[in-house]
Amino acid sequence: MENEKTALYGAILGDMIGAPYEFDRGDKTKDFDMFGPGKCVHYTDDTAMTLAIAKAIMEAGTDAGEDEMKAAFVSWMQNFGRRYADGEYGGRFAGWLWQTNPQPYGSFGNGSAMRVSPVGWCFKTLDRTREAARWSAEVTHNHPEGIKGAESVAAAIFLLRNGAGKDEVRNYIVDEFGYDLSRTCDEIRPGYHHVESCQETVPEAITAFLESTDFEDAIRTAVSLGGDCDTLTCITGSLAEACYGVPWEMRRECEKRMPEEFLKIMTDFSAFL
Repeated sequence: MENEKTALYGAILGDMIGAPYEFDRGDKTKDFDMFGPGKCVHYTDDTAMTLAIAKAIMEAGTDAGEDEMKAAFVSWMQNFGRRYADGEYGGRFAGWLWQTNPQPYGSFGNGSAMRVSPVGWCFKTLDRTREAARWSAEVTHNHPEGIKGAESVAAAIFLLRNGAGKDEVRNYIVDEFGYDLSRTCDEIRPGYHHVESCQETVPEAITAFLESTDFEDAIRTAVSLGGDCDTLTCITGSLAEACYGVPWEMRRECEKRMPEEFLKIMTDFSAFL
């Protein structure tokens, strides 16, 4: 099917397509070549950590308790972080990847939100989804804002994949998490700049999704905002996928740029759901 429901492609495509425009390197337009020369050439740490979370959930199982689930998150994030996307991780997280007994470090960076999308797909209830999202954040990003970023993204994906409309998602996010979703993308775009906090990435990513008309438009809208563009577009793409699905030709472009180990995880994850 052209836009059949998938999981993980949205986040990964957002990462790949947004990466060339990170650090405010774009010109804040929706009119750009997604897959042309020099564009969308590879995944980044956002993809590696998203797939680590997916692998951890499959290993631990959806009924796992907090200790078991957190141990799996740590194990697979360290595993993939040491082998993929070298040099792309933030300083504290890069150190965490190599610690023997890694501990959370109070971060409110947007890394907790960009890697959480697999959690939104796996669990049967919203409460359980939010609990697992919290655990996925707490192993590193245990600041309340870091946790909130992860929970809100996972909750939105859960709602969307279960048929919620955009107004329902918007109202839930505002009521439960207090994010300001009143600004339009046209209002956000002019002054938005590269920033790596959850509180200045997640609301903008959600807004880009809410204004979109289909999957591709969501990706283009997110890129047009600028900022920490791979992570912002990764989050937007994960929401758009849960709402619209991902066009076949974009899935193929994604697969062309993935190592075999990652492709297997994506296949296994689809079977796991």
